Amino acid sequence: MTEPTRIPVRGTDPYDVLVGRGLTGAIRDALGPGVRKLLIIHQPTLAVRAEALREELAGSVEVLLAEVPDGESAKRVEVAAFCWQVLGQADFTRSDAVLGFGGGAVTDLAGFVAATWLRGVALVQVPTTVLGMVDAAVGGKTGINTAEGKNLVGAFYHPKAVVADLEHLDGLPRNEILAGFAEVAKCGFIAVPEILDLIEADADRVTDPTAPEFRRVIELSIGLKADVVSEDFKEAGRREILNYGHTLGHAIEHAERYQWRHGAAVSVGMVYAAELARLAGRLGDAAVDRHRSVLGSLGLPMEYPLGRWNSLLATMRRDKKARGSMLRFIVLDAIAKPTVLQGPEDALLFAAYQEIAS
Repeated sequence: MTEPTRIPVRGTDPYDVLVGRGLTGAIRDALGPGVRKLLIIHQPTLAVRAEALREELAGSVEVLLAEVPDGESAKRVEVAAFCWQVLGQADFTRSDAVLGFGGGAVTDLAGFVAATWLRGVALVQVPTTVLGMVDAAVGGKTGINTAEGKNLVGAFYHPKAVVADLEHLDGLPRNEILAGFAEVAKCGFIAVPEILDLIEADADRVTDPTAPEFRRVIELSIGLKADVVSEDFKEAGRREILNYGHTLGHAIEHAERYQWRHGAAVSVGMVYAAELARLAGRLGDAAVDRHRSVLGSLGLPMEYPLGRWNSLLATMRRDKKARGSMLRFIVLDAIAKPTVLQGPEDALLFAAYQEIAS
């Protein structure tokens, strides 16, 4: 194991996000000596790697595997119940642990399962996608979806550690890496302009998992999220800025029955938020254009059909970020200057949507 970068998440239950290569030993260290049994929750495409991880860890702990569906299909109460059944039949106690091994949907599910089994057992997250590393696995948000929307059922729950082993990204399809980079770009727009500079300098190199620029933007993104959630674990204040692009993005995911990648939906949502801020007189044309150039260089979508607006608006009104019937959007006053736009008029919302409509 090479020495990883340690990014601390502070608070009442502090932990580290470890970034590097060949970090199986870090997983063992994170579990500690008291864990007797471990459930690895993984998606089908990672079955071979999950079995290899089981064998590497088996000397010090009894390891079980639970295979769950790919993508958002994993985030259903029926799948969580399957995981609870595995834990119950294997007599897992509060001294045992759950490990999320996969993309953001799997880490969301694994965190929810760990938070709810016996009112909380140890959790280690091992994200295997860009999205999982920079967003879903960090910060303690866990959840499942319902027919009414995304992540409406969940819990805030700290892991013991997040182990971001970049080796898991080496064979990832390029479209999967690019979709994850929507969240990386988001960090650039809301707080860390260096990320945008690196993308603009060479989008191909910065999205190559073997390049130092790639590791740099991953660590910058994780560092931002760690700082934000350390200050505001339960989204009572500053953590809201991490929702940039997500209000419309989640509505698009719901409209597409989660067949769109999360990053693709958030990309459209960020361009929408930029246009909304521009029409509200908050954001200049150059900053809006920069959204389009950065996201376009990553091959991410920036449009959505005009005729879907009414259903999207209805879904946004049910979003957990709303306050009663009042919609709230994270927008920018400038690059790296996020703020809240509360209760915009429907006419303004639709005018902004027309700017991204196809």
